[in-house]
Amino acid sequence: MGTAVAVDGFQLAEQFKRSGKRARRGTFLLVLPLLAFLTVSFILPIASMLNRSVEDGTVSQILPRTAAALRAWNGKGRPPFSAYSALADDLVQAQLQDSIGKVATRMNFERAGMRSLLIKTARVAQTFEPPYAQAFNAVDLQWSDPEVWGTLRHASALHTAGYYAAAVDETRKADGTWIEKPEDEQVYIMLFQRTLWIATVVTLLCFLLGYPLAYYIAHQSERTRNLLLILVLLPFWTSLLVRTTSWIVLLQTNGLVNDGIALIGGEGARLELIHNMTGTLIAMTHVLLPFMILPTYSVMLSVPPQLTRAAVSLGATPWTAFWRVYFPMTLPGAAAGGLLVFILALGYYITPALVGGRTGQMISNMIEFHMKTSLNWGLAAALGGILLGGVVVLYIAYARLIGLNRLRLG
Repeated sequence: MGTAVAVDGFQLAEQFKRSGKRARRGTFLLVLPLLAFLTVSFILPIASMLNRSVEDGTVSQILPRTAAALRAWNGKGRPPFSAYSALADDLVQAQLQDSIGKVATRMNFERAGMRSLLIKTARVAQTFEPPYAQAFNAVDLQWSDPEVWGTLRHASALHTAGYYAAAVDETRKADGTWIEKPEDEQVYIMLFQRTLWIATVVTLLCFLLGYPLAYYIAHQSERTRNLLLILVLLPFWTSLLVRTTSWIVLLQTNGLVNDGIALIGGEGARLELIHNMTGTLIAMTHVLLPFMILPTYSVMLSVPPQLTRAAVSLGATPWTAFWRVYFPMTLPGAAAGGLLVFILALGYYITPALVGGRTGQMISNMIEFHMKTSLNWGLAAALGGILLGGVVVLYIAYARLIGLNRLRLG
């Protein structure tokens, strides 16, 4: 049998190949604007954040001689004498170039008190004469502490794991070994634990409230379903700030909720519902509830009602038919909604900031503090990088346990 040939003399296989290439090229051109948008608005900012979390070039740029002199030091005992003279020269240059404040702020992130120590020393560094070690100690005896020089040595590297270590409440000794911070100085592990706890509780509350509501909506007539869906979507038409502020009005000591409680149990029955963990859980559950309802409802619509009726006709009780037939088929939608709620809750900021108080703050509020107040962008990026890593692990676990191919929407 001969090879199939088109009328124009080209082989059909060659024509199909060219046609496929044109189709793929056209498809790529169609998605190119979206790819460019995602790269600029999503991929590049994340890459910049991750780079910022390990980048550490401030000290090596402003104090280059000191960085070079300390590079060969093992962090044990006194630093080499060349480090003293190098730091004296670098401080004089930094003072002349008005960059001492920048390096002093960077060093204060590593060790409390380094800012004032460096600025104080830089002001008189031009008067130093050999032996430089005595000149430094005359300014402040902290310069005789190897830990101070060890902090300079570690901070002079171009890249560092110090931000991630600080994000898990660890610090580094002069010789480079990592140790856990004293218990009274630990902050971030507690905040990560609180964030995970809040996100888990909010997800469970959204499931307990959202699943029955999605079930009720899915089993109504089309007209009623549309009306109920409008009510579910209605919060999206209102600013998140407005919704959160509304909860402040409702939950405050003299708010509507406490007025109702006082009406039933007396004035002494009023509860502290705002500026604490309770207010954070209530407000976040309300804000994130639609994200649980919508995916669950979409999957429920795809489940044929004949399946549960068939199970009942075969002798199963309504509860058994629901639990053994209906619930497993809607689980991917509920899992998708739970994943969405949990991820959003991990990074929530506005609601905890307004209604959380001291005990309702999350790790996102600490990231905001370092971005706007302390200006420690490296630590803020490291905290964000840890959150990002947690989300990626969670998403992979969801894909393995539930399976993306099991999700059927509509």
